[in-house]
Amino acid sequence: MTTTARLLALKSHIHRLGWRPEVASLRRLLLLWLPTLGVVAAILLVPTYLILRASESEQSILALLLRARTGAILARTVGLAAAVTTASAALSLVLAWLTTRTNLPLRRLWAPLLALPLVVPSYVGAYLLVAAFGPRGLLQRALDPLGVERLPDIYGFPGAFLSITLLSYPYLYLTLRAAWQGMDPALEESARSLGHGPWQVFWRVSLPQLRPALGAGGLLVALYTFRDFGAVSIMRYNTFTRALYVQYQSAFDRSAAAALALLLIALSATVLALELRTRGRGRYYRNDPGGRRPGALVNLGRWRWAALALCLLVLTLALALPGGVLLYWLVRGWAGGFAWDSLAQATWHSLLASGLAAALTVLVAIPVAFLVTRRPGPLTGLVDRLVYIGFALPGVVVALALVFFGTRGAPWLYQTLPMLILAYLILFIPQATGTLRASLLQIHPSLEEAARSLGKSPLATFWHVLFPLAHPGVLAAFGLVFLTAMKELPATLILSPLGYNTLATEVWSAVSEAFFARAAAPALLLILVSSIPLAAITLRNPEVNL
Repeated sequence: MTTTARLLALKSHIHRLGWRPEVASLRRLLLLWLPTLGVVAAILLVPTYLILRASESEQSILALLLRARTGAILARTVGLAAAVTTASAALSLVLAWLTTRTNLPLRRLWAPLLALPLVVPSYVGAYLLVAAFGPRGLLQRALDPLGVERLPDIYGFPGAFLSITLLSYPYLYLTLRAAWQGMDPALEESARSLGHGPWQVFWRVSLPQLRPALGAGGLLVALYTFRDFGAVSIMRYNTFTRALYVQYQSAFDRSAAAALALLLIALSATVLALELRTRGRGRYYRNDPGGRRPGALVNLGRWRWAALALCLLVLTLALALPGGVLLYWLVRGWAGGFAWDSLAQATWHSLLASGLAAALTVLVAIPVAFLVTRRPGPLTGLVDRLVYIGFALPGVVVALALVFFGTRGAPWLYQTLPMLILAYLILFIPQATGTLRASLLQIHPSLEEAARSLGKSPLATFWHVLFPLAHPGVLAAFGLVFLTAMKELPATLILSPLGYNTLATEVWSAVSEAFFARAAAPALLLILVSSIPLAAITLRNPEVNL
């Protein structure tokens, strides 16, 4: 084979992998592939640690996984994730449509309020549901004079399903809302002009365009359910994360816990593969690359009050009721006084760590999302799947893996703020990547090609062409990472520097000791501080005239 033929074969092979010849330039390498490969290496550090830990056991990893209780735990985890994801998808589709495409009363107000449950930590939300609806909760006490002696038990699957659904549906809601805003209304108008009814337009036109957002948001909800620890622990529902934590805490040999964590990663990889198959190869951008315009609002007529009642019901269960219980404990603990200096310090620490983590995560997620959407191929597909694994990793596992790395390879990073931010990046980069990917899929590639043909650099093309069109997704990605990092608990407890208290650790230390009055002030402050940037993100939207 001649040299020319070999070069052509190499070029063809690189092209099939999704690595186009122009990416081979140094600038493209630095801007796209180096950040992406760095994230992949950080994520792979965790399963590497788990394999090393599990291999230290006298039993094989397969023997550890074939224990009698493992099958039951697997069934509970999969069943809970399937139920939560289905319910969240149905609820979020309706809410996102109501707040973007209809004349819902006070629509400008509902848009940010419906996303606020995202700021409530699962361990706080689950406890407050128990305190309100439990066998001896506040509702039971209020009904005592009426002869109601005991309410139905909320513990187990019902409580875990209700609490996680109410706290995780905003992942889908925000992603679907951004997709509704970016969708070209001309497609729906054309379908209606051809005689299709509203339901036919939704099923044949709107829903296919929403498929990337449904897949990305549903994936986040499912993986969130896999890795949740607080809600399932308080509701006494034994899933992988609860069993994993108990195993880590109660056993000197952590090999069995490492094996369970590996099974959780395998389960997450299976869900990722299913999402990839349902995504398909459809195109979701417009053939006409011109500017988008907002669609006409749907007049709900008499159904507007039913829609308003649905929004009120969701917010009552997810926000008003927990807020009322927190206020009850706040009033009871007011006489005891609060350490205001400690709360101020915890607030600043939370804002600093979460803000830095969100900015870094979005900055790194941009090249990942660009490669996945604009350079599809086996290599970029593998990167996409590996990145999503991070959201399925329990925080305690990521923290222990980074402790292992820090003590043995980089002791100068151990218990520092950069290591905590790295843990947040590993845990939450799927949120940013999924949201950015859904936005980039709606932008026609010809816009980038035109900018490049005019001599614009990749960075200039992104800043002047892609960012103005995709900035709702960028803001949503920043908000999702910021809010999730604010309430992250296990990684913060293990990796934060000595004396670096946050609002999440303040709440957990009080709740774990049953000092609910002491937990009320930092919990309310956590919700308030997190809700302000979320409201700003959801309200600032040039795509839809609210």
